[in-house]
Amino acid sequence: MSVLAVGLSHRTAPVGLLERVSVSGDALVKLLHDVQHDPCVAEAMVVSTCNRVEVYVTVDRFHAAVTSISELLGVHSGVPVDELIPHLYVHYEERAVEHLFSVVCGLDSMVVGEQQILGQVRQALKLAQRQGTVGATLNDLVQQALRVGKRAHHDTGIDKHGASLVTAGLALAGELPGRRALVIGAGSMSSLAAATLARAGVTDIVVANRTYERGARLAATVGGRAVGFAAVPEEVAAADIVITCTGAGRHIVTPDMLGKPVFLLDLALPHDIDPAVRGVPGVTLVDLETIQESGIGSREGDAVPTVRRLVAEELRAYLDAERASRVTPTVVALRSKAAGVVESELGRLLMRVPDLDERARDEVAMTVQRVVDKLLHEPTVRVKQLATCPGGDHYAEALRELFNLDPKMPEAVREVEL
Repeated sequence: MSVLAVGLSHRTAPVGLLERVSVSGDALVKLLHDVQHDPCVAEAMVVSTCNRVEVYVTVDRFHAAVTSISELLGVHSGVPVDELIPHLYVHYEERAVEHLFSVVCGLDSMVVGEQQILGQVRQALKLAQRQGTVGATLNDLVQQALRVGKRAHHDTGIDKHGASLVTAGLALAGELPGRRALVIGAGSMSSLAAATLARAGVTDIVVANRTYERGARLAATVGGRAVGFAAVPEEVAAADIVITCTGAGRHIVTPDMLGKPVFLLDLALPHDIDPAVRGVPGVTLVDLETIQESGIGSREGDAVPTVRRLVAEELRAYLDAERASRVTPTVVALRSKAAGVVESELGRLLMRVPDLDERARDEVAMTVQRVVDKLLHEPTVRVKQLATCPGGDHYAEALRELFNLDPKMPEAVREVEL
């Protein structure tokens, strides 16, 4: 099975198209299962954020899987496949691994170096685990990708300025201290928004959330106050800054709520704020399209080359380990066959020399085993080393052919799993 990634992001598609394709909640679960149930697919995970929608799978047929996933994305989004395909990218095997590593490091984000993607990929993996759509291959790959992402953020300083969509959006808001802010939602992005406002010197922060208790917990962390969702129109009318990221799938801020100058930051896909608010005098609306067009946050800092080298280093290590693991069943099968030969020949010897005392039997058995171990040591070590080189699989194939091995034999499989 090989890893395949099919998706679209802010780099390949307009935000409007991303909005139509993005999935969450039950729709995301349905897409996940539909992908995994495809005959070409063994494992599946879907990453859906405001920057991207990506499907990661393990497959045994490349072309059929790409076609199927593209069609499923079209069906679930309602976007005709012919309209969708020009914006899709496809990464396979090594390129798919490299792409995922780059994504979790923040290299592929609208705001370079942002940390939120780490949590988003982690949540995507947890959902796939709960739904039973990932197995050993994707689980191990994504876990390793998360470790690479954490190393990049910890070791390189790529996010030392706290780069995020929130900071990029608020950079267009002007002076923040002394203004009244409303944060709608209490998820990870809303939590980041509230914390960013507090650090910037905003002391009057209101949090509105469907679940009041969750909103109250967030408000308490920034010294703000919480309100129920029903109070949104009243609080919007009183606010100087409104930040939304709810995933509600509908407009929760509309032109009729606005009657004075206000800065609106909409980080949701689909949008939380009706674009028609731009027609209201004194209203400034910044959304993902605005951030993308402004180029704020897209400039690469000094840490980016270091992170790219880190990704290349981690990619080589991952691929070497993955290739070496492919020969393990063959090595185990070879040793298992040798052990069987030793046991059989010792049995025949004891039948021919039944008077051999116990000490002599042990010495003969240990000697024969040492001879076998020494004979097999060099070829088994070398075949693992050679597996990391181009064409390395051929050496394992040669072993299987020369010794008539079956790596799928139950005893070999059991030993590998141990």
